[in-house]
Amino acid sequence: MTEKRLLIVDDEPDMSEVVRRVAEDLGYEVQVAVDGREFMRTFDSFNPTVVVLDIVMPGMDGIELVKWLHTRGCSARIFVASAFNLEYAKMAEMLGEAEGLDVKLLKKPFQIAALRAALS
Repeated sequence: MTEKRLLIVDDEPDMSEVVRRVAEDLGYEVQVAVDGREFMRTFDSFNPTVVVLDIVMPGMDGIELVKWLHTRGCSARIFVASAFNLEYAKMAEMLGEAEGLDVKLLKKPFQIAALRAALS
């Protein structure tokens, strides 16, 4: 297992693929989940150092996952990604910060340079 492990959760495969490619170019080992439940099943065994999570997903949204990450004592950097509701994503960022998590907002669609900078 490498020192740089990224766990992505997004219900849009094209977005996950963009993040995966950029991260792998930066030396990350990458796992992708398509929903919150799969993310939760993967989290403990993969032990990510960075998380990119979509804020709006069916079933379980990013705010619920930020709360769950807090209960897990997550020390990974967390990027909350959103394409249409930045205020909702901002709530997840503020909630995470209030809980002592390292949460930042990442706007979709991703600008490759901004994504590379965030993951570097």
